[in-house]
Amino acid sequence: MAEQMPRFIMCFCTGKCPGFEALDLWDLINYVRNELDVEYAIVHPQLCVDDGDAFWRDYAKPGVKYIVGGCDPRMQRKMFKDALAEIGVDFEQQVTPLDLRNMSTTDAIKKVTEAVEKVAESA
Repeated sequence: MAEQMPRFIMCFCTGKCPGFEALDLWDLINYVRNELDVEYAIVHPQLCVDDGDAFWRDYAKPGVKYIVGGCDPRMQRKMFKDALAEIGVDFEQQVTPLDLRNMSTTDAIKKVTEAVEKVAESA
């Protein structure tokens, strides 16, 4: 069976985080979903709260790679790893967390593109 393409999730921190002021969310999402080798790209408003845990439990699957744009990778690990572990998803092996705060849309696109290419190389 061929390796599944990664899925991209953008956590946009309620849409009010000053760290995302320079980032055009829809330009980024549409670039990722149309131009990169991802299964699809989606937006979640705040993965680090209870409904984020519920989302992960419902959405994530063992064996699928996830690239998550959002805040500090250490914070992502701390906030998501337990919910993911409950359903057999290994954060270290399956999640590529990206800090996209304080980036322009162009810089964020470059960082996501590099992450998608790296995930593809490791498949």
